[in-house]
Amino acid sequence: MLSLIHLMTMMIMMKMMMMIIIIIIIIIKSVETSQGGKVTILWNQQVQTDRTIPNNKPDIIIRDNEKGTCVLTDVAISGDRNVIKKEAEKILKYKNLTIEIQRMWM
Repeated sequence: MLSLIHLMTMMIMMKMMMMIIIIIIIIIKSVETSQGGKVTILWNQQVQTDRTIPNNKPDIIIRDNEKGTCVLTDVAISGDRNVIKKEAEKILKYKNLTIEIQRMWM
């Protein structure tokens, strides 16, 4: 049986996740997103690479075609104590994909 504190913590985390999703939607809608445009935004898509990479599907990829930059975003909701640990896990998880994208796109 869940305690009241546990239920409240879960509700707060759900609200935080919804806020993050709303912010991402606002960013996506405010940027020109066509293939021929300044920015390409991909979500829920695997990145096609020349070699097999196990973690090749981050939540969101934002590619600035003019600046030649790319941002990989993988959303995670964790407790305050786990933020640094979760960030390190995500960086390590997508390291091979980052190298492959730099080789192919930049």
